[in-house]
Amino acid sequence: MKEFEGMSNEMLALLYVDGNNKAFDELLERTQSKLFAYIMFVVRNEDVANDIFQDTFVKVITKLQEGRYTDSGKFTFWLTRIAHNAIMDWYRSQKSSHIVDLADDNDLSKLKGEQYLDTYRESEIVNEQVRDDVKRMMESLPAAQREVVYMRFYQQLSFKEIAEITGVSINTSLGRMRYALLNLRKMVREYQIELALDY
Repeated sequence: MKEFEGMSNEMLALLYVDGNNKAFDELLERTQSKLFAYIMFVVRNEDVANDIFQDTFVKVITKLQEGRYTDSGKFTFWLTRIAHNAIMDWYRSQKSSHIVDLADDNDLSKLKGEQYLDTYRESEIVNEQVRDDVKRMMESLPAAQREVVYMRFYQQLSFKEIAEITGVSINTSLGRMRYALLNLRKMVREYQIELALDY
């Protein structure tokens, strides 16, 4: 909406707290696709992701209306933290081993970087194979490891920010990344996968 051009997410949140419902609509419009991508990446199920997304925004609305948001310049981190907690609540409710089910329709290649790949068919085939291999390996990681990899490489967050959002220490975030990388390297060796993109 033109009336909100140039306003930060923090300003929109405070406008909503003051009773401007259109400000919340703008806030939702700005944040929904990235937030849904994050949730979907972790849970791997579109129906579950939709439920968690809706639950997240119900919690956001409640917290804003209760005055439990202060402008710290980090609205996106605050929002992601609420989503993370909703995801963890969902996992706890599942009483599973916390290994995420694989989804056939999830395509990591849409997250970032596909536009830089060569248009030549031979290169496309090589690159497609690399993306498929990375996707399969990522899907095999436990949810906590996959989440930290997503936040670090796709959202480009620091380990301090990841720790803040997920509610763990920096050392735990680093440990999860370390184990994720060890697991990925093990899979590369075990299945003799070549991960070099052909440009």
